[in-house]
Amino acid sequence: MRSNSSATVYSSDVLDKWMTMQTRLMSVTPANFNGPFVRIYAYSGVAAYASIYPGISKKSTDLFLLSALNGMPDLPQPDPKKKYHWPSSLNAALAFMNRSMFPMASAASKAAIDSLEEVLRQATIRKTNEATAAFSAEYGKQIAVKIFNWAEMDGYRNGSDPYTPPAGRGLWKPTAPKYASAVTPYWGRLRTMVAGSNENTQPAPPPMYSEDTISVFYRMVKQVYDISTQLTPEQKNIALFWKDINPGVTAPGHWLNILRQVIQQENTPLDKAALAYALTGIALNDAWISSWKTRYTYNVLRPITYIQTVMGHKEWAPMIATPPHPEYPGGHATMSSSIAEVLGALFGNEYSFTDHTYDHLGMTPRTYSSFRDIAREAAISKVYGGIHYGLSVEVGLQQGKDVTQNIVAILLNKGEKVKARSGIQESQFNIGKE
Repeated sequence: MRSNSSATVYSSDVLDKWMTMQTRLMSVTPANFNGPFVRIYAYSGVAAYASIYPGISKKSTDLFLLSALNGMPDLPQPDPKKKYHWPSSLNAALAFMNRSMFPMASAASKAAIDSLEEVLRQATIRKTNEATAAFSAEYGKQIAVKIFNWAEMDGYRNGSDPYTPPAGRGLWKPTAPKYASAVTPYWGRLRTMVAGSNENTQPAPPPMYSEDTISVFYRMVKQVYDISTQLTPEQKNIALFWKDINPGVTAPGHWLNILRQVIQQENTPLDKAALAYALTGIALNDAWISSWKTRYTYNVLRPITYIQTVMGHKEWAPMIATPPHPEYPGGHATMSSSIAEVLGALFGNEYSFTDHTYDHLGMTPRTYSSFRDIAREAAISKVYGGIHYGLSVEVGLQQGKDVTQNIVAILLNKGEKVKARSGIQESQFNIGKE
């Protein structure tokens, strides 16, 4: 049952403040893997959407039913006799989610969450009244509790169960400088947020491992090495802009901040902003699961291992430190493509946008003509950084797109789910020649 107050009449200012807070929390939380931040983004987005869902018009062409999500429990219903203040509901929901999903946050970060909730609570009281703000906030918190409990059942606690990586020629090994063990080898088994989102999204196997200098595999690795020896200033800038680790905001945090900037640029009302937050998070979450399943299916070795041991460049090192998990496909590529497809569906893909995420670090803002252009640059940055093969990022871009296509078909009843693909074209690893 829907309340008689519309979420459309409200600005997305409260949501903007919480997205900014969440990006900051991600940037100061230690982690060697993006998976936890992917979950935080995704489940927080769903909580934001659910907390105002009764106030979203049924006429919205992009509205999706929360009950369509995988295993979603029944959610509390608003009192039809009350007129809710949806920013108050959202404020309480996201305060709860950020407290709950950053359990190891510092005392300063916890205080910042408390402070933001109270500042926004006082602001909402001035725009409505204390009683309305109170029952609206209570509703939002009840929603968030349900969403958080649902999140806790997705299997993430088993993502880092004991694991012995397979050994053999062409298989992943720990890499310099820390030689860390493989992280979250079972993340690919997590429950997806949309049942069927990962159907037919697994790519074909990578090229057969070979040390023959005329083989596809050798030439794929050599491309990474050749690019690394002649990086242009622009390519270095791209690699650093999308490095997204300290100092940085994490990869999910970077895309969350891109979404925030788009919402600001469009002056997007609360209902559509929350929808965008939820859909981008859902796509990101399920694409990441699909990507991780692929990585630990093939366990492909990283460029640094092959370049140093097979090609004999023992002193070679990538511009960006290699993360502790196997190659193929590119995770950043999969993530970026999945979100870009959602943004294109909501705001139009041919979209002029300047990303100011790293202005505070003195980096030059980067301008794009479409969301797919952003995703492609994020993907190729990992080739320039020396941590991914061109093929891996091309396959990742397609994988992310496929997952989002499935999600759009299932949740929004638009289009068809993807068909299974077979084979990989050698031209797919020519990304580094652009």
